[in-house]
Amino acid sequence: MPNLKQKKISLTIKVTEKEFLCQVKDLAKIYHWRLYHPFLSKWSERGYPDITLLRPPRLIFAELKRENGKLTESQEEWAELLKACPGVEYYIWKPSDFEQIADILIRED
Repeated sequence: MPNLKQKKISLTIKVTEKEFLCQVKDLAKIYHWRLYHPFLSKWSERGYPDITLLRPPRLIFAELKRENGKLTESQEEWAELLKACPGVEYYIWKPSDFEQIADILIRED
């Protein structure tokens, strides 16, 4: 009999940004977060994070990116300002982060 070792298999499924946003919205609903996402970001402040999540006492700002997506200069500026605020959580999330996103949202602290 061959020596079979358990292997962690990584499966990458391509999703659109809209599909990823819907997945994050679903998670937020499951874990009782209030979520804000601007309907048309063209009227929002340049670089402002894609989503704001609130479930007291926690406040999260998250930028959603495709797997190979990078922050723009204005997004980096917002990220630095938000990270400097005590108690505020800031994340850059990609579809492959789905399990970590769920872990973050389920936490009660």
